Parts: sequence; C-alpha cells; structure tokens
Amino acid sequence: MVKAQKWILAKHFSGEPKEDDLKLEEEELPELKDGEILVEAVFWSVDPYMRPYTARFPVGITMIGSQVGKIVESKTKDFPEGRYIVGYFGWRTHTVHDTTKEPLPGFPKAHLLPDFKELPYSLALGVLGMPGNTAYFGFLEICEPKEGETVVVTGAAGAVGSIVGQIAKIKGCRVIGFAGSDEKVKWLTEELGFDAAYNYKTKDVNEALKEGAPKGVDCYFDNVGGDISSTVLNHMNTRGRISVCGSISSYNADPANYPRAAIVQPSMVFKELRMEGFIVHRWTDRWMEGIHTNLKWIREGKLKYRETVTEGFKNMPKAFMGMLKGENTGKAIIKA
Repeated sequence: MVKAQKWILAKHFSGEPKEDDLKLEEEELPELKDGEILVEAVFWSVDPYMRPYTARFPVGITMIGSQVGKIVESKTKDFPEGRYIVGYFGWRTHTVHDTTKEPLPGFPKAHLLPDFKELPYSLALGVLGMPGNTAYFGFLEICEPKEGETVVVTGAAGAVGSIVGQIAKIKGCRVIGFAGSDEKVKWLTEELGFDAAYNYKTKDVNEALKEGAPKGVDCYFDNVGGDISSTVLNHMNTRGRISVCGSISSYNADPANYPRAAIVQPSMVFKELRMEGFIVHRWTDRWMEGIHTNLKWIREGKLKYRETVTEGFKNMPKAFMGMLKGENTGKAIIKA
C-alpha cells in the first residue's frame, strides 16, 4: 500500500489565510484499477485563484491546485510509467487518478507533458501551463492588441502579468507595468523589456500614467482590481479594451471594506470602453495551442520567466500565504 500525505481545508478562509485553516493528513491509497494511474508529485503550484475558489467547496476537501507528477504505476497504455503528467490533483504527494475523468469539473483533464526536456518540468505549472495560457488567451483574445498601442498590466511581476507584458512586446506594443517593489520594477524593465514600470506603493498611479502613458492607454490587463484599476480606467483611450483576470486586492478583504470610490460607468460610457472578465478554462479546447506558442517564444528567446521556489511539501501553506502577499517574483512553485 502506498501512503499519501495531503493538505485538507480545515476551515474556510476568513481574511488572510492562516496556518490552522489547513491540516496535514495521511491516507492509504487503494490498488489500481483498469484506466487508473499512480502519480507521485514532484512540483506543486500555488495561485491566487485558490483563495476565492475554496469557498465553493466543503470543509474537509483536499486543498485544490495543480501539480506535475511522475507516473510510477499505470493501468492504461495512454499514460505509460515513467512519463510526467500535469493535473489538478490538489495538495497531495501521491494520487490514484482515473484517466477517463476530470479531477475537478470544468478544469482541463490531466495531460502528459509535451517535449521540452531542456527546460524545467515546473514550467508546466507556470509559463507552459495555466498561468501562461491565462496570459496568452486572456490578453490576445480579449484585448486584441494592435502594434503601436499602449498596454498597462497590474500585478506585472507575477506569474501571469510578467507573461502578458512580454506577449504585448512581441506584438509591438508599448508596455507599462505596476508591481509592489523596486526590485520587481527593475526586473520588469531591465530583463523583461517593459517600456516603463512603477512601484505602486511608492509612486502615485495617476502621476505614473501621465509619465509612462502620455498618449493614454489602449489595453489594460487587470490582475489586481481596486483603486489602481479605477485610476487606470480614467487614462483609457476611446474604445479601449480591459481584460479582467483577477482582483487580488480584494481576495482577503471584508466585502464591507471594499473601495467605494470605484465608479466605472463614466469612463465606460464616455470612452466607449469594453471590459470583460474571464476564466481561462473557456479555452480548454485550445489548451495546447497556448502552451506550444509560449514554448516557441521561449526557444526563440522572446519570452523569459522566473520562479520563486519553496522546498518541501510541508511548506505549501507558507508558500501560498506568501504568494497572496506578493512575496513571489514570477511563478510561485513548491518542489518536493
């Protein structure tokens, strides 16, 4: 019998997640049946969506999330032993997975890693996985950028925002990023090629946009929400496009304390703006398109990435809470 460790949701989060909201447990796994595989995790992902999504599930579930694992035993020829796989198996060390079913309704089915052996397998949880596809589809399909346009990205040094900005540069746009530290700002401008970047904690956003986007903003990729987004909308050009990916500024907040100054209607009406929220899994049928395109750009030297790696499965809650506070640059990864 194989024993697995797993983190379960002991309590629904209230405000910032806390250590005792999650509990580490152990379980014995059953023998494999036909069509099943046994997966041993090598990398896990922590992502902002996990914070609001857990409210949909009952207490006691295995904490949700994706992982890269090695197939150590298989009862199906489509998933041979020794291959690596990406799946939404949650925060657990070992998983018995029925390959004919989805781990979570609406999420992509588990799939074998494509051939990128010269690169870390952990990228399948970042630029070559869900965050990379979020950037690829969420920006290109909703913002429809045109060469020469000005693009603003909030959360620009995160797993998604850092890729959005680089894709915008590939498409010939001027790119302005907002991040939460001077070190992140330096990374965006000196390594990723952003035309300008600002620390929103020390630089007034309105003044930053006057300086960095004097001709206005055509496309806004919003990872943050809140007051920053209200300010960006006031700088949008006529018929600008806004892709709403996330609202991390409010995930830990009490709804009673949400910003009240965020009045979007005047900008939306008089500038004829188009704002659309999205969940990346609407493009599940094109999933590999995004992965292969981002892989091509990496190999061509057009797309760079960074990972903030935490060692050890037992440190997953710490990595999760740190990510929500913006302690990571690029993708937050946990290594077995």
